[in-house]
Amino acid sequence: MLELELAGEQRQDAFGRQLAGFCRPPCTIYLEGDLGTGKTTLARGFLRGLGHRGKVKSPTYTLLEPYELAGCNCYHFDLYRLGDPGELEFLGLEDLLDAQAILLVEWPESGAGVLPGADLTLHLSHAGGARRLCLEAGSGQGIKIVQALTATLGGEGDEGPP
Repeated sequence: MLELELAGEQRQDAFGRQLAGFCRPPCTIYLEGDLGTGKTTLARGFLRGLGHRGKVKSPTYTLLEPYELAGCNCYHFDLYRLGDPGELEFLGLEDLLDAQAILLVEWPESGAGVLPGADLTLHLSHAGGARRLCLEAGSGQGIKIVQALTATLGGEGDEGPP
């Protein structure tokens, strides 16, 4: 597990970009936290880190925003408004689980029992004016990502990425 404190949206965006550099498909990342903790901000940085240059919309109402990028597809889910996990079938979840996909899933508990397990879970919480971020590996790939981030951040500890 890796814990960081990120002060401000720019730090969350920068961390998302940095995280993207260590993720390779197939990869499933859960983004957990209360409203306003910056899940979408972090996802926006992640998508930019994968090379997306356009606008990043929050999928709050559409539930899913697909991004076709060089080398992989990334699917950003926001399941806050999902009524039943079975509704993921109507979004074509099974078709999206290909070898070249990265899934970013906000509110994953709403898709419990249908979503694939997380390679990495990011727990975000309020920490005064900053955000506390705890990364928890859920697979061998997740462990490698956490180890790479830890090595990259070095002695910065709770400071977050540069």
